Amino acid sequence: MTTRAHRSSAVADWLHGARAVLMKELRLEWRSRHAINLLLMFVLSSLLLVVFALGSDPAEPPLQAALLWIVIVFSAAVGLGRSFLAEEEQGTMLLLQVNVPGSQVLAGKLAFNVLLIASVIGVSVLAFMGLLGMQVHHGGLLVATLGLGTLGLAGATTLLGALIAKASARGPLLPVLLFPMLSPLFLSAVRATRAALGEGATWAGSASELTALVGFAGAVNTAAFLLFEYVWTD
Repeated sequence: MTTRAHRSSAVADWLHGARAVLMKELRLEWRSRHAINLLLMFVLSSLLLVVFALGSDPAEPPLQAALLWIVIVFSAAVGLGRSFLAEEEQGTMLLLQVNVPGSQVLAGKLAFNVLLIASVIGVSVLAFMGLLGMQVHHGGLLVATLGLGTLGLAGATTLLGALIAKASARGPLLPVLLFPMLSPLFLSAVRATRAALGEGATWAGSASELTALVGFAGAVNTAAFLLFEYVWTD
């Protein structure tokens, strides 16, 4: 009984620490609104360029799916890697290292990036539906694809953001490292989204793409938690 209570207390303490990091990120973002404004401006400007380029020609579901995920992936590369860079620039990295275990820092920042990219994806989908006339024929499949893509994107950008935070040429490093890493996620997400936008979409027809997204998200986030302590302390 004592062992079980001790484990429950340890889990509660860990969750409390991760929540504290998440709330810190949310408070800072609420004050500055730097990341969300940057991401929303990038999404809207990219979408306007797409609309002008297509003109009056209707976009077919395969093109809509590809354009949607191009905007999402580029948005992640632009805005999601600044969490650890801000800690380094403001001189608060050492303070976090001393007071908060690495796994709690990763969990809090990962949760923040999940919320951030989920907001961007929601705005992107609504904008595509309004401006490009995107029609969804299988809402459940689209939500599952976007959710799994969010987890994979957040895990990859959080880990790479921590890796490049101390690099001297950190500005261009995140996109250079991120795009090759996200190739499996991008291809599977585009195919599953294309299926959700087309008529006659089924879960079974997109099972391989969803399995790939689950595997990618699981592998990236597992690697992040396994490697983060070495990245965080070095």
